[in-house]
Formats: sequence, C-alpha cells, structure tokens
Amino acid sequence: MSEQSSTSLKILIIDDHEAVIGGTMDAIAGAYNDAELQLAKNAQEAQEKLHSFNYSLVITDLSIPEVPRERPKPEIGINLLRTMMNNYPCLNIVVQSADARALIRLRPNIYEHEGGFTVVDKGESLQKMLTKVDWCLNGVNCTPNEMRTGLELKEEWLTLLELAFNESLKDKEIAKRMSIAERTVRHYWTKIQDVLEVYPEDNKNMRIQTESRAREVGLID
Repeated sequence: MSEQSSTSLKILIIDDHEAVIGGTMDAIAGAYNDAELQLAKNAQEAQEKLHSFNYSLVITDLSIPEVPRERPKPEIGINLLRTMMNNYPCLNIVVQSADARALIRLRPNIYEHEGGFTVVDKGESLQKMLTKVDWCLNGVNCTPNEMRTGLELKEEWLTLLELAFNESLKDKEIAKRMSIAERTVRHYWTKIQDVLEVYPEDNKNMRIQTESRAREVGLID
C-alpha cells in the first residue's frame, strides 16, 4: 500500500460501466479501507467534483460520455485528462482502458505532468490495477510502450543522469547545479525511469536500476 495514509486519501473514480465501477470501487475500498471514494459517470460530473474537492487520486476510464445518456468516446476522456493535467499539475492519475493508444495525443502533457501517472489495461487483474494505483500514489510514471517508442530524453534529463551517476551528486546538489527546485529533480527522475522502463520491484533500488539501464543503453558512459 502507498506510503500516504489511507485516512487522508480522497479518490475520484470516473467510469460509466457498472461492472467496472463495482470491481474497481470494491478493490480500492478493500486496499484503502479508510479512503473517501467518490464516483463520476461522465466528464461534466467529473469536472464539477474536481472543482469542489481536493483529490489525492483520480482513476478514470479513457472512453467516457460528456454528459448523462450520451455515448462514451475516447476523445472526451482525452479532453478531460488534458484539462486535469493543465488545472491540477500534481494530481495523481490512473487511466483504465482496453485500448490506450489514444494517449499518444497527450504525450507532451503527460511528460510535463508532475503527479503520478500510470495506465492500467482493463484486461489486467485487479491486483495489477492496485499495484499501479500504489505506484501512482508514490509519484511513479508508467505509460504504454507505444508512447515511449522513439522518444529521446530531454537535455535536462541527460544532465541529471550525468550529475547523479558520473559526479555522484545527491538530488539537493543536483538541484543547485541545475538551478531548479528539488521537486523538479524528482519530477525528472519519474520521467527518466518511465522511458527506461524502471519501475518499483521488491528489494530493488530504483536508482541503482536506473543507473544500470542508462549505462546499458548508452545514455551515460
């Protein structure tokens, strides 16, 4: 379970499929039994609730209706995600979808987003979904492989790798050298680790895994 206390969690689930809603809400309630769960079944209701509450996490389907009784469409979910990332840059977001290819349209937004951002295939088990919820609450980014294909690391990400692994600097020292906030350094780490496909594993240090992977692919000597 996330390091964040479940008593402080406010979670919004956005979906209009009753079977999925029931399974997701039951799983989340079981894992975070003191969390406050709320539901929105369309984009309009979701935006109203986002405006009224300070959520720790949003779990959203990609294909949702704009208003009640309308047909769900991926572009409505894409527009809602873009709005959420623009208005709530530190919000943790989990996307549930049977086909997440449309997220490629949001790649620039996702790579600028400072909150956790993970994607769950609806065919995955509830346990896998809970794992990605936990990762998200801890600031991890985990996006589909097709979104990362051909993506070059930004210059500032490469500078961070050089300072961390070739000059052995800590985040505070890196922030000072790069003239950025420590929060921005942590943000860069999440993006680098997603590109390198380095995700949390039991008894494995993510920084060590990141260094090994970065050297393996030639990002640092």
